[in-house]
Amino acid sequence: MKKIICCPRECLPERLENEALYCSMFSSSGLDGVGHTALQLPSAVQKSQLSPSVQAWDFAVIASAVAAADKAILRKHSPDGWTREINLDVSLSAPDIWNKKRSDLEKMLRFLTGDFWSLEFSSGGVKPPKVKEPMMGNADCVCLLSGGIDSLVGAIDLTAIGMKPLFVSHVVRGDKDAQSRFASVLRGSDHHFQWSFTTKHLGISENSTRARSMIFFAFATLAVSAVQTTNKQPVDIYVPENGFISLNVPLGPGRLGSLSTKTTHPFFMNMLQEIWNDVGIPARLILPYLHQTKGEMLQKCQDIKKLIRLVGHSTSCGRYQRNKLTHCGTCIPCLVRRATFLKADLPDSTVNGYIKDKLSHSDSVDVSAAAMAYLRYKDEGIHRFTTGSLTFAPYSDHEKYERIVARGLDEIGRFLSHQGIL
Repeated sequence: MKKIICCPRECLPERLENEALYCSMFSSSGLDGVGHTALQLPSAVQKSQLSPSVQAWDFAVIASAVAAADKAILRKHSPDGWTREINLDVSLSAPDIWNKKRSDLEKMLRFLTGDFWSLEFSSGGVKPPKVKEPMMGNADCVCLLSGGIDSLVGAIDLTAIGMKPLFVSHVVRGDKDAQSRFASVLRGSDHHFQWSFTTKHLGISENSTRARSMIFFAFATLAVSAVQTTNKQPVDIYVPENGFISLNVPLGPGRLGSLSTKTTHPFFMNMLQEIWNDVGIPARLILPYLHQTKGEMLQKCQDIKKLIRLVGHSTSCGRYQRNKLTHCGTCIPCLVRRATFLKADLPDSTVNGYIKDKLSHSDSVDVSAAAMAYLRYKDEGIHRFTTGSLTFAPYSDHEKYERIVARGLDEIGRFLSHQGIL
């Protein structure tokens, strides 16, 4: 089991354990062999005029430490080449609150990343930022804005019905301009928090990053302090993600279990919500499109004119950064994206197009996997296809989830037929 210790610079011991990895929280230690994480977050939160609660701030600390550990420990060094055992010690402002939830957090992270986590929470953590005049705008909810199609549709729909969302973005290379463009058109830059997360450690970084969604949700909890609700009701945090991707049913045996991401999976979201409720984070996670496919989201968008104006600047590709900020056209997110435009009968205005526009079976394993998944679903039926993937839900809910998966596969199948693959 690999041990990682995340604490403020002043809490680092004089003698470092040889077998442990150390990470200085929110500041560089200046010491050899010690990494750092989330350097700019406290100043970014202060600049945004936020005074988050201790619970929300400690959750952001935990999320930062988890994301740092996720990148620092390579899966290939584990016995099976994937599943890691991670012992994470994090310094918090109020550790007693979180020590009561350790078991629940460990189970949640186990589901999210596929690893075995052992968490320890110690005192001495960085205190939450405070400002003299906290921001109190006219926002009535928080909405995650990633720069993808789903988050764009969610932002458009909320503003179209008269709601006043505060947009929160996790900046990664290639998405910043799209996030800014969407927020500026829909609500203005003063209703948009755009924060980044960086971590530095010795050696090569793990690329699977199954824990990355923790940062996004942590940013959302920090933004909650800027939203006023009546009668101290929880602040709604909208997570615009289509149900087909949220469920992320494996398209083949090579994507079983934690090999498929569970960033917005309903089981993970329910676990996260229960933890927030128990520790006193006044926020309510809402997945408004859990029962829609991506194509249906586009079809039902509340302002088609704005959608057509902006959607070409959205990003979906799983290899976008590696491909010099161009969509590959062949990964699963690209296939779903391209199928979406076809389903909604809208022109695909993706900026710079796709590296591979016309597809063939030999283009990628994802194209073959998608084709085989569609044919298997048509041959065996959706119930056989989803077997084992819906055990998280009551049996009475299985049919509605199966319908979402079936409609999502139908969209992909239609696109592949259009391409001459089927």
